Amino acid sequence: MSVVTEAASDGWVVTKRNLLKIKRIPDLVIFSTIQPIMFVLLFAYVFGGAIATPGVSYREFLMPGIFVQTVAFGAGITAIGLADDLQKGIVDRFRSLPMSRGAVLFGRTTSDLLNNVFVVIVMSITGVIIGWRIHDGFLRAVAAYAILLLFGYAMSWISAVIGLSVKSVEVAQSAGFIWMFPLTFLSNAFVPTSSLPSVLRPVAEWNPISSVVLALRVLWGNTPAGAANGTGFPARHPIWLALAWCVLILAIFMPMAIARYRRAASR
Repeated sequence: MSVVTEAASDGWVVTKRNLLKIKRIPDLVIFSTIQPIMFVLLFAYVFGGAIATPGVSYREFLMPGIFVQTVAFGAGITAIGLADDLQKGIVDRFRSLPMSRGAVLFGRTTSDLLNNVFVVIVMSITGVIIGWRIHDGFLRAVAAYAILLLFGYAMSWISAVIGLSVKSVEVAQSAGFIWMFPLTFLSNAFVPTSSLPSVLRPVAEWNPISSVVLALRVLWGNTPAGAANGTGFPARHPIWLALAWCVLILAIFMPMAIARYRRAASR
């Protein structure tokens, strides 16, 4: 068995271990699903009537933003899971076993990716119920879902760095989510960037959240008309920019997480 095959096999064992843990704590999945559903209902039925999205209904404008927010917030589970394993000495136990050193990180992020798949399916059903529709065909829809899950996977590696940098689960819970709020709300997820102050508009348009949201809108046919779609390079090339953001995040945070893991495991 080659080194790569052996590492993949060990990573899959850790993935199954994490999935079994979720099965024994179903509350985690239930509450991580309820939260985005609440956001959908609040924005669609409470704030939606006050937000203008020319060329598309607000609910179709909203759903790509909710999808991206959901997978971004879901990445916080990675930080909590790793901090919990460190605190309980599970990582020390893994180190004593003849297994690949990278298996813990790849198993953690892969199990969180599979959790995201389940949550995205639930969110898709919720969106269809409130009136969200995909207009541009099966293949473009699949491409949008692939970008969404790739972005969620990339965000998991940022959370992995956070989870390996703190000393308790409680700190991981706060540190894993607090930076998500400005990143998500200073974007085009809930309102068009044209409605933001001119100082904040370029920041929102170059925000990776905005790029992924706009890519999903383009691929699903939920794009608003005119300036509500954004301006400049991010608005003209949202799909390529979304992919570039995912690759850049992985290129920076994967090696950083592996280095943090080695340091944390040697404490």
